[in-house]
Amino acid sequence: MSPFTIKARIRRIQRHLGVEDDGLIGPVTLSAIENALGIGTESANLVISYHGLEILIGFEITSESHYRRRLSSPHWPGGASGVTVGIGYDLGYNSVRQIERDWKGRISDATLQELKGVAGLKGIDAREAADRLRQLGIQIPLEAAKVVFFRHTLPRYAAMTRKAYPGVEALPHDAQAALLSLIFNRGTAKRGARRREMKAIEALVRSQSLGGIAEQIRSMKRLWVDKDLPGLLKRREMEATLVENAERAYHEEELVYL
Repeated sequence: MSPFTIKARIRRIQRHLGVEDDGLIGPVTLSAIENALGIGTESANLVISYHGLEILIGFEITSESHYRRRLSSPHWPGGASGVTVGIGYDLGYNSVRQIERDWKGRISDATLQELKGVAGLKGIDAREAADRLRQLGIQIPLEAAKVVFFRHTLPRYAAMTRKAYPGVEALPHDAQAALLSLIFNRGTAKRGARRREMKAIEALVRSQSLGGIAEQIRSMKRLWVDKDLPGLLKRREMEATLVENAERAYHEEELVYL
């Protein structure tokens, strides 16, 4: 690789900043640059800890090797999920127009057309669609998945989190990361018995009750007990722990602005 290519230059900057040198200018790299320059970040929807972001990513892909082995093909996580591709990108909850904006130019036009064809499908319909896409050999490269995740998906969900929970930006950075993870996984709906904790968190965010928020996140585990979904139980527990320990955590040198 020529030392003068754009990607090589970005990697050199990333190594100097002490962040992962993946050659992608995502929110982690941008935040490190802003910190180095002392630039204000008033326009950010959320300011989360890198530690919290790592937890979110860990639940979505576990590791890069796991992604390449198990997640590079479209899959169905179960429940009311849609066909999922990339890093937690649920096609069931994205419009054809949004999928076009996020993925065009990052995957082949033929693959993009297949993804748009399953937009909005959820549950059993999504399971069948995911099986069909795998049989077609559809693959999403990790690099493309990272670009979409950092440049499009995370900032969009940060805005959704701030809208769903006014005042979230005043919480400690780990707590902001936990609520971003929650919204990323469950969406913003707050109506109905299955969503009572999501609704209760709204007032607790306004009053900055970290203990109350953590309690409500743990209470959600009632939905998946005996449902053979241990990953969701673990995710809720880790989010709750992240919130209740947020005041004692200190990640000031590793913040991500979204």
